[in-house]
Amino acid sequence: MPNLTTKELSAIEDQLSIEKTMVTKYQQYAMSCSDQQLKTKCEQIAAKHQSHYTRLLNQLG
Repeated sequence: MPNLTTKELSAIEDQLSIEKTMVTKYQQYAMSCSDQQLKTKCEQIAAKHQSHYTRLLNQLG
């Protein structure tokens, strides 16, 4: 992995925070849904953001 600048590290940290927030929100939305299709969609979106979070984290080490 190439050395990252302070600005790049800060941007990745910001994006990690955003992705984690999105995971949490969509998991909460899924838990509160009574419609199964909507619940499934929220779970899929949460999983997508979890994947983004994991990929960003892997860039750090």
